[in-house]
Amino acid sequence: MQILASCYVAGALFAASANWTLRSTQISRHVISVASRPAAQPSREMVLRLAETLQVPLREQNALLLAAGYAPLYRQTNLDTPEAEAARRAVEFLMAQVEPYPVLVVDRYWNTLRMNTGAKRFFALFPGCDFLRPHNGVRLVFHPQGLRPFVENWESVAARIMQRVHREAAANPSDKTMKCFLDELLGYPDVPSRWRMLDLGDSPPPFLTINYRWKDCTLRLFSTLTTFGTALDIALQELRIESFFPADEDTRVVLTS
Repeated sequence: MQILASCYVAGALFAASANWTLRSTQISRHVISVASRPAAQPSREMVLRLAETLQVPLREQNALLLAAGYAPLYRQTNLDTPEAEAARRAVEFLMAQVEPYPVLVVDRYWNTLRMNTGAKRFFALFPGCDFLRPHNGVRLVFHPQGLRPFVENWESVAARIMQRVHREAAANPSDKTMKCFLDELLGYPDVPSRWRMLDLGDSPPPFLTINYRWKDCTLRLFSTLTTFGTALDIALQELRIESFFPADEDTRVVLTS
């Protein structure tokens, strides 16, 4: 495990030496050379300093500390615990401000932790589509019995989601649950084989709406993501508040009626 940590740190150090990161970490090239040797064990301070400078997620920082032989630093707190009361109130405030438009509060695997009244009304437009448990917005888009039959531009939307899950899996290599989630999405019917690889050359459009067929009209929505900017807790760092807004007047009328 210590050799693995040395290799991990060495790779990151070499990446850092190519740009300003080396200077900001204040780690000398001599230290880089020493830490790059398989037998070397990086200090706890070096691991944390490098991880912070390279913006390694807190979950992966804990994994890196464990691999180097040190105890994890960051905890994972449930939003319903007393310790997270301030964060919970902030989340509830934001959800209320977006009414009557839909808001989903999700974890790193897109499992729904909370939804506002606007989201409940929206899902009610498509009876039976949100039967999956735990409730998961991404899974609903891919599942043939979920929202997928109602999404007119499904391939464009699903392709963007898949790229995002690929990037999450790549950024968190120790997270086996994320890898399993990616494999699950790839296993749904009619998912193109080309989606099995992260498309590094893809040039996404500046703006993408999700277009839902409903009765005799199309509901067009776009979403925004809100995160905690200074979280030092794994769960809070990974928590996302996804708010959905109408992209045209017809959709606004339906969502506010």
